Amino acid sequence: MQRTGAAPPIDVAYGLMITFVLGVEDLANTRFALSPLHETLLSLRVLQDPGLSALHLPWRRSVLGGLAPLDTGLLMSLVARRRTLPDFLTPTPACFAPSFEEQLAAVRRVPPARVRHDLRLTHAPDPLPEALRDAVTGDDAAVAELRDALCALLRQYWKVAIEPMWPQMRRVLEADMTYRARQLALGGARLLFADMHPNLRWHNGELHIDKMISSHRVAAFGRGLLLLPSVFAHKPAPPVSPDVPPELVYPSRGVATLWESTGESASAADPRALVSLLGAPRARLLGLLEEPLSTVELARRLRVTPSAVSQHLRVLHATGLVNRARAGRQVLYRRSALGDRLMAGADEAVSVSPGT
Repeated sequence: MQRTGAAPPIDVAYGLMITFVLGVEDLANTRFALSPLHETLLSLRVLQDPGLSALHLPWRRSVLGGLAPLDTGLLMSLVARRRTLPDFLTPTPACFAPSFEEQLAAVRRVPPARVRHDLRLTHAPDPLPEALRDAVTGDDAAVAELRDALCALLRQYWKVAIEPMWPQMRRVLEADMTYRARQLALGGARLLFADMHPNLRWHNGELHIDKMISSHRVAAFGRGLLLLPSVFAHKPAPPVSPDVPPELVYPSRGVATLWESTGESASAADPRALVSLLGAPRARLLGLLEEPLSTVELARRLRVTPSAVSQHLRVLHATGLVNRARAGRQVLYRRSALGDRLMAGADEAVSVSPGT
């Protein structure tokens, strides 16, 4: 897929700033979420310009062959020359981890007037691409038809390019959120944003996002701040429009390891060797932690005491095989990317039976 346009590098050409003004209530309402639709849209920028990140070249090579049946002209028209994307196609997640279909349903409900506004704002000051121009300049029925066509196209693209790798991507994103939550607990907002990206700066209740293509201030007014770690984001990405409540997509940690498991040299673990390495109790725990679970729930499923489970979880966490994050009064554990690779092919031997 060709790189479009011959504009200078965007990160150098623009040096404006977007600022989020956050009060005490907004910091209390700061939360994290996953967005499969955000990742789907952001991946289009890597397809358009592979130079954005060499880390994603294995992924890009693996998906290009499957895009032939898709209308790639319409798909790539969503990425502006400045690499901005339409806000209406990245709705705010309604919960911690909505499904792709749930988010796409929200897009289908967007009024034509907003679709028209967001597409024009995304590409401004450039003219709309030909693939969008006729529909956007038409009546509401034409805009609604374009919106639905984009939803159908994005669903096809998701199936080919993102869904097969979404479980691995989700592990990386959740590991990042675990780390960030710990930073917030240890040092507040200043430590949370300290190493998120060089373009971010926290000062006197304001989050400054540098090297943007526009400049404006957004007061949260109690709406909080939504943080969305991303595999495909190469720098912080707030909404294009200042009318959208404060949210920030930022580059996730751990992306460098994401595509390692797709290599031909990756081999499945020997189930018997896994049990020998970890011991049967810890291997069974690792098998259960495909989803986030608390110590009490793990103990219930294994029919043992929570203290027995806690001992094994401490070891698994110390060796990097599981991640943990606090959710209210509970601590939830989940397999890390390393734990996933260790478990590959070992499920048959690691049956979940009582007794630890």
